[in-house]
Amino acid sequence: MRKVIIAVLSVILGFQCVSAQVSKENITLDELFKKGTFRAKSIWGLNPMNNDEFYSAFNSKGQIAVFKLSTGEQEKVIFDPSSFDNSDLKSLSSYELSSDESMILLATNVKPIYRRSYTAEFYVYNINTKELRKLSDNGAQMNAAFSPDGKKVAFVRDNNIFIVDLLTFKEKQITFDGKYNSIINGDPDWVYEEEFALTTGIQWSPDSKKIAFYRFDESRVKLFNMTTYNRELYPENYTFKYPKAGEENSIVTIHVFDLESNSTKKMDVGPETDQYIARIKWMPLSDKLCMIRLNRLQNKVDILVADITTGNSEVAFSESNKYYIEEVSDDYLTITPDGKKFILTSERDGYMHIYLYDIQSKKITQLTSGTNEVSAIYGFDTKRNTIYYQGYDQSPLRKAIYSVNLKGKVKKLSSKSGTNSAVFSRNYKYVMIYNSSITEPLSVVLFTTKGKQVRVMEDNHSLKERLSKYNIPQKEFFTFKTSEGVELNGYMVKPLNFDSTKHYPVMMYQYSGPGSQTVLDRFRIGWDEYLATLGYMVVCVDGRGTGGRGEQFKKMTYGQLGYYESIDQIETAKYLQTLPFVDASRIGIWGWSFGGYMSSLCLFKGADVFKMAIAVAPVTNWRYYDSIYTERYMGLPQDNPLGYDNNSPINHVDKLKGKFLLIHGTADDNVHFQNSIEMIEKLVQAGKQFDVMVYPDKNHSIRGGNTTMHLYTLMANYIKENL
Repeated sequence: MRKVIIAVLSVILGFQCVSAQVSKENITLDELFKKGTFRAKSIWGLNPMNNDEFYSAFNSKGQIAVFKLSTGEQEKVIFDPSSFDNSDLKSLSSYELSSDESMILLATNVKPIYRRSYTAEFYVYNINTKELRKLSDNGAQMNAAFSPDGKKVAFVRDNNIFIVDLLTFKEKQITFDGKYNSIINGDPDWVYEEEFALTTGIQWSPDSKKIAFYRFDESRVKLFNMTTYNRELYPENYTFKYPKAGEENSIVTIHVFDLESNSTKKMDVGPETDQYIARIKWMPLSDKLCMIRLNRLQNKVDILVADITTGNSEVAFSESNKYYIEEVSDDYLTITPDGKKFILTSERDGYMHIYLYDIQSKKITQLTSGTNEVSAIYGFDTKRNTIYYQGYDQSPLRKAIYSVNLKGKVKKLSSKSGTNSAVFSRNYKYVMIYNSSITEPLSVVLFTTKGKQVRVMEDNHSLKERLSKYNIPQKEFFTFKTSEGVELNGYMVKPLNFDSTKHYPVMMYQYSGPGSQTVLDRFRIGWDEYLATLGYMVVCVDGRGTGGRGEQFKKMTYGQLGYYESIDQIETAKYLQTLPFVDASRIGIWGWSFGGYMSSLCLFKGADVFKMAIAVAPVTNWRYYDSIYTERYMGLPQDNPLGYDNNSPINHVDKLKGKFLLIHGTADDNVHFQNSIEMIEKLVQAGKQFDVMVYPDKNHSIRGGNTTMHLYTLMANYIKENL
């Protein structure tokens, strides 16, 4: 009998030991937002060099070094900040190599302005002579850029353009009328930077003899005032020009400065001033300049070609759309080296695809087709006449890397399913393919563009090992049909130890903005998984208006943002209520920016479905948002007042029944704090109780210091208390 007892005790103790060994931890906010426990490693900051076998990057010591691409081994150091007794170099954040790779333009003391803009103190380092020179002693600079021959650098300071001769370091000013909140030379205004992703207003000609530049006359644009507190006794009143929907924009003109004649010529952009010049690009021979023009409604695009000697221009290509032209970005137009053809993207067949346009014959040839829309163009290999791009992979959930030649032959370069993106070497010999999926963390693998694998650059093996020690909630995709027969894609993250016989509360997340996607086959461990760890089911659905499913699905929301999108989110909640494991009385929704707009609207319009909502930095009325974005999808408020007002959350506050948390940063230059102030007033006058959290001096991203941790702790507690 004693032996049996000992044996049983041994088994019990042994089981306890095994249990202790396999016991796993749960996800915490601290690990998500402070420790970065589940953050995948990536390969970034690599600058391809002229020789495809090499790239430059910062090494672990903060030096700029050259590495062999095929092995990752460091070949040599080309700049060592510690070699100089210069305190500015301690804040070195980025760099650019000259075209012949003999000099480096270094950015130090970077101070952000808006989403993409910043000022910096730039230095020029000569790799051969080891000489380091400050670009200018007359104040911080913006948009500094080498000329193609590497002999000069142009930059912007105080809204004017300057050129520095790198032989003498003599500084030459070429514009003189720049003035804050009035005239901008060589830099985009706020709305062009935000909505056209324009990062500079300077373009050197290929022969380095001329500079094309933007001039923004924003004198007629209304000022927006923003109080910044900064823990000062008297807060500062920060003002900047922000054109809201239907209001006056900057008048934009394009100019070319000739360095040899020391003269400036204005290019002809047409008689209309209420329009947009989304991009400018030089023709290969430096004798002509392309200008991409959009009308105010953004439903017509023209490519103008201007003679820089006379400034005269003509329309080389034009296209109209009954809704709108998708945002014009850097990869919208590629000019072939002979200057005879344009490579364009267009939705003219109902899906975004690549086209080849012959300037002389006016013939346009479609190079890609089908439902696998093109989502990004990486470049044009002039030797092989091949375009490399990212496109959808038989599903709006997945993306792959492709090539297509000028005869329309498409080849798939990526092999793994999921979400793929790419970085190519300068001459397209190599491609780094970044892949992740719902089950696999990010991997980065180097291939030749002919398809041969060279090496695995990152496989996140250590992350996989860490994940094995944690309880990770299950994430899975699903589809359902709405009452209108529309099939929608979604994902759900089920609670830990999911039991289909139990009833779980649901927290829905969405963004829902035009052309956006949040339901993608990619890896991420974050806030969704944390909430699932607490016992909530998290659901996300891409409704009508989102991307990857063609023009009709995306653009049906035109003129009435929020109408179809809110219907689809409410329908999602109703569908979830039919599932046996969902507590139909406990469904919440949250979102940020456009997602905050949607979560507010859904709580108000779906008051009988949603128990609570959280809106972070929401637009509450499209009349308060900027001209380019809003009018692209809504037209002018003067022409479409009902479209603007019928689906503005501030006009539905009387329907509020559930719990509502409104969060905003007071220094949000994008979605102004005004949106939440107006919402608060409407709610108060409607006699509705709600909750508010304000983050002082925080912009649209609401981060800095302990802010992120505080924000997500606040939201987690609110969900626990109210769902």
